[in-house]
Amino acid sequence: RGGSTETGQALKYILHKGFPGGRNSSVPEVLIIISDGKSQGSTAMPAMQVKERHITVFAVGIKFPRWEELHVLASEPPERHLLFAGDADDAANGLYSTLSDPVCTATAPGCKVESHPCERRTLETVKEVAGNYLCWKGSKQPNAVQASLCPFIRWKRVLIKHPSTCFRTVCPDPCDSQPCQNGGTCVPEGLDRYHCLCLLGYGGDVHCAAKLSLECGVDLLFLMDSSAGVTLEGFLRFKAFLKRFLQAVLGQDSPMSVGVAQYDDHVRIPIELGQHKDAFSLMRSIDALNFSGGRTLTGRALQYIAQHGFRSTPAFADVQDDLPRVVVLLTDSKSQDSVAEAAKYAKDQNLFLIGIGSSLMRAELTMVTGNPQQTIVFSDPQDLFNRMSELQRKICSVDNPEGCQAQSLDLAFAVDASSGVGLENFLRLRRFVRSSCLHFVIDRDVTQIALVIYGSKAHTVFALDTHTSSSAVLQAIEQVPFLGDSASAGSALQHVSRDVMTVQKGARPGVNKVVVLLTNGGGVQDAAVPAQQLRHNGILVFVVVIGDTERDTLLRVAGSPTYLVHISSYEDLQYYQGLIIERICEEARSPVNLCKPNPCMNQGVCILGPGSYRCQCHGWEGPHCETRVVRGDSPRSPALPPRSHVHWSPRGLQHFSRALQHSKR
Repeated sequence: RGGSTETGQALKYILHKGFPGGRNSSVPEVLIIISDGKSQGSTAMPAMQVKERHITVFAVGIKFPRWEELHVLASEPPERHLLFAGDADDAANGLYSTLSDPVCTATAPGCKVESHPCERRTLETVKEVAGNYLCWKGSKQPNAVQASLCPFIRWKRVLIKHPSTCFRTVCPDPCDSQPCQNGGTCVPEGLDRYHCLCLLGYGGDVHCAAKLSLECGVDLLFLMDSSAGVTLEGFLRFKAFLKRFLQAVLGQDSPMSVGVAQYDDHVRIPIELGQHKDAFSLMRSIDALNFSGGRTLTGRALQYIAQHGFRSTPAFADVQDDLPRVVVLLTDSKSQDSVAEAAKYAKDQNLFLIGIGSSLMRAELTMVTGNPQQTIVFSDPQDLFNRMSELQRKICSVDNPEGCQAQSLDLAFAVDASSGVGLENFLRLRRFVRSSCLHFVIDRDVTQIALVIYGSKAHTVFALDTHTSSSAVLQAIEQVPFLGDSASAGSALQHVSRDVMTVQKGARPGVNKVVVLLTNGGGVQDAAVPAQQLRHNGILVFVVVIGDTERDTLLRVAGSPTYLVHISSYEDLQYYQGLIIERICEEARSPVNLCKPNPCMNQGVCILGPGSYRCQCHGWEGPHCETRVVRGDSPRSPALPPRSHVHWSPRGLQHFSRALQHSKR
């Protein structure tokens, strides 16, 4: 309304008139004064009289208030009754916090009032000396003046900050536990309820959980870290993850063989394997698990579980169920004892180990499981709940250990051995190829592996048909030399197309073919055309690049983002092995074109038939046009016509291919 600020007069009005429409004296009275604290009249006496009537006074400053006056106006203690309107949310929360106790008692369960540092701000006018100027003063001598330097004063408005303490009420948000999975958005409904907005395809569950099933037959035991290192919060997170996972994969009445153990200094198995026959009773037992908080002795826990975790019940102690035994370790704290020997002992007892933890635990979990492919690391709490389907796949992979290993595949590695990679990183690439080969059954009828190294030129270390056992392949990889010159990935892929993935060099018609190019991105500018030629011949090109490189060029080489893996450092290469092997396996299971690459030699034309093919030869003869026609010199086999049109099924042509290769030796 304008006019002067007469806070004192307003207080006297309240003292005289009371609260308009107020109830009886049993109801607390609260007065909220919103002011800049710059009253033209005195406020001390009326403020004291108001408080003597047991009226709770809040002083809310606006703009840049005079806090000294607001201190006089506010009830005791002033830090809980002084608020600043400029921080509207904090002011409203502070008002609620102070009213909650003792004026009001309707604070929501779980909410608490806590203090936090804040500051009070105001503008004050101060004077400062800006400099001196020449001025004239009188003199004792008649008819004379005296020159002198006089100070020049100016007034300045200064922002003054006063440290203080404020209070606020903190209530648990129902979305704090991040209950919505698979990218779902949590929407709170009051203080204790919420609902999830799910992405397309996940709307069938209230938490957007993927619909999973644990159809594989395993004995499954979860080993949960309950030590002080994982903290109560981490333990509760693992417990929530365990409940959601089991709710997703187990039906209400489905039989199961699931157990839960927890450890710190000691190991306890509160839920024995197969103790519960329905999901409901299992969930109740998981709810009853309590945090203990001792030392983190993961090694001792693994050894104990290997000895006692899978004991049969007394009635069936002499009966073996022959189911694979899986231990899922949930930990987020570095072990205070050695895990290597304990993990080896557990694996010697035929236990399949899976490790789950944050990214900081990656190295230790890999040591426990012995394989990065059997570890699951999460970047944040929500990411943990997004890994349920990955855990389900890893648990059930033990029931089918062959995986893609039983698929026929011709696989070639092309490894950059140039100076741009360097000797140390080349040795890492070599170790990666070696460990990758362990995932395949190397045999004439299953997987054949070739290795090519390249610098400016490509060299075949061993061809597809050179080695017929894993031990021979692994030994040969250990002898691969470092080249150290410039890199040309294009010449390497041309070499693979011309001298590796051919029938003459051991490639089998009717078998899927994959080339894995390991590079630091150098010398790939000439690789797009030969890579496209390989794809045209039915050979997949999978590009694994380490370091900072030009993505567009690499995409042209890979042909699709699906077949391009970009890794930041050579140290991280091992962690991508599972992904790379999985992509290769997918290709091994895909349909194959019997005429790609062309199994016919010497410009023979491959003609597809139903489940077979034939070679149409010109000047050559034989099933693959491998024999030159010599006019009038040698008799022709009566089994073959002048132009060979022999039909070959995939199995038959593989046997012939092996016989042909053997005859060439």
